[in-house]
Amino acid sequence: MSILSTCIAASLAEICAVYPTAGGVYYWAALLSNEKWGPIASWTTGWLYLVGNWMSTCSIAFGGSQLILSAPTLFSDEYSPTAVHTVLTFWAILLLCMLINIFGVKLLDSINKLCIWWTGVTVIAVLVVLLAMCKEKRSAGFVFTHFDASESGWSDVWSFCISLLQGAFTLTGYGMIAVMCEEVQNAEREVPRAMVLSVVASGFTGIIYLLAILFVLPEVAPLIQIANTGQPIGMLFRDATNSPIAGVILLLLVVGIMFFACIGAMATASRCAYALARDKAIPGHRYWKKVDDRFEIPLLALILTVIVISLLGLIYLGSSAAFNAFTGATAICLSAAFVSPVVISVIQGRKDLKGSPYSLGRFGWTINIVSVIWVGFSIILYCMPVSLPVTLVNMNYASVVFCGFAAISVAWYYAEGRTDFSGPPMRLGGIPVMNATEPQNLHGDNCSTTDPKKC
Repeated sequence: MSILSTCIAASLAEICAVYPTAGGVYYWAALLSNEKWGPIASWTTGWLYLVGNWMSTCSIAFGGSQLILSAPTLFSDEYSPTAVHTVLTFWAILLLCMLINIFGVKLLDSINKLCIWWTGVTVIAVLVVLLAMCKEKRSAGFVFTHFDASESGWSDVWSFCISLLQGAFTLTGYGMIAVMCEEVQNAEREVPRAMVLSVVASGFTGIIYLLAILFVLPEVAPLIQIANTGQPIGMLFRDATNSPIAGVILLLLVVGIMFFACIGAMATASRCAYALARDKAIPGHRYWKKVDDRFEIPLLALILTVIVISLLGLIYLGSSAAFNAFTGATAICLSAAFVSPVVISVIQGRKDLKGSPYSLGRFGWTINIVSVIWVGFSIILYCMPVSLPVTLVNMNYASVVFCGFAAISVAWYYAEGRTDFSGPPMRLGGIPVMNATEPQNLHGDNCSTTDPKKC
């Protein structure tokens, strides 16, 4: 999965080097397409991208809330978090991340660097502590050769394919980095490099983390029971170390990683909403496109993002299956959005990528095609139930959510969008502009000068 995800990240990085803009994939879909299909391709891609970013932030924050609430269960098996507890913790995480994104915006770079160190320390701590304290370890033969798909009900081959989604879901953040292009110096070189290296680094640390987990893996059945309602990793830490305190410490280290991820995901989602509002692609765009002069961020777009995600959390109070459908559609929406400009580029013969500062060279065609084939197959996998027999409770409704959002975006485009939306701004001398006589600055307002540097 690290290799396949690196192919997708590299394909997008090559495009990003040519068009470094906060619009990301929806911008690229328009510029790489022809005049006829550019607006609809951009519109649909943008909405899938926005919805995917919102639900990605939602799933990260919600997973973090479940991790936090699993800590007390390590000391008392009698405690069982309720849906209300989970949602309230979920909202608290969102509020804290929002405040950091507002008042700590100038510290985001330092926070990202801290996240790198925190992740490295966490992986090393988990590896050392688990292997040192666990008295009954699995053999290397079990870790590297054992395969048991009996709990899923699917065939071994199909179970293996579905299991790939764990890694695929974890490594979907590469395309989100592009939304920060307009806040990074030398974006045409730095952002593409970050997109690829983030996948490589995540894959490397992820493999080390998983190896440590597999060597101390307890019986699977109890873990599955906990996974149906929460997060089982805390119990694994406790049983492997035979210490609830050690289990909580390791658990909090993992919570920290998710907290950092939520801060970044929220920033990404808000910038995506801002970029779409700047091009009149979402309702109330004149509000969400504003950049706050005090904090120098799209504050209202950030607030909109938090409100939407908070409302999604209410679904969990009514139906966990419905909520899982929304979070499950995260990877489908993001994958479809990420592959869209790659598909268009391949159809156009990759002609617009010649001379890219991050060129894939002679391997470009192969990497692009591998990316398209994998994403097409993975979308099918994302729609499959994870186990048999299929019931109303364990049915995977992610496909319904995905098709629903896609249909709404297309219908709304033909109803309203095609009158107000003509696609994202084109480029003039490296500066995003609406046309040759109406350039724009980062705030989306018309410039009073024709000097691109001042804009």
